Amino acid sequence: MTNFVARLREALSRPLPGLDAQLRMAPSPRLGWDPLKFPDGASAGAALLLVYPTFADVTAGKSLEDTWHIALTVRGSGLRNHTGQVSLPGGRVEEGETLEAAALREATEEIGVDPAAVEILGRLTPLHIPVSGFLLHPVVGCTSMRPAFQRAEWEVARIIEAPVSLLADPAILKRELRTRAVKGQSIDVDVPYFDIDGEKVWGATAMVLAEFCAILTS
Repeated sequence: MTNFVARLREALSRPLPGLDAQLRMAPSPRLGWDPLKFPDGASAGAALLLVYPTFADVTAGKSLEDTWHIALTVRGSGLRNHTGQVSLPGGRVEEGETLEAAALREATEEIGVDPAAVEILGRLTPLHIPVSGFLLHPVVGCTSMRPAFQRAEWEVARIIEAPVSLLADPAILKRELRTRAVKGQSIDVDVPYFDIDGEKVWGATAMVLAEFCAILTS
């Protein structure tokens, strides 16, 4: 499809950067989370990290390698967890589903991606999300052209099309202190995030993107 996809497929076939890369974008302290242990009883979740080209950019003078994007979503106000946060399309793995099938189903339901158009390239490292109790499995896929996105309005407030090249820009890496109340005490949490299209991409999504960035530069 292009050298970019071939490099990405090959990188995903090698040992992954894993926790070391994820921790670069992890809140600190990350309350209720042991990075070295997956808790018993965590629900399996799958998310699709979809990369796709926008060839219209080539006519604007950009090289083909600079046209690749990632589809992110801003979670709708009607959802139970992580309302208003930026995430990858994803959700619970149903009984009998593979991780890949679940990731594709969720992407179809949330943003209208045609699963038949997606080539699965591999998986990134699983990540425990304490707030929702999920063990998230990021699945990486690609399409040969930009999907005709259609968002599920109750579930997705907006779709963000983030250029892959943007993730390498140090200017979008930022951090802030947030105060959390824990057992009657206030604790300051250092929260790194990607500043993308006016949104703060933090938490599990930022940690998945951090590993994705690491394999692109390995």
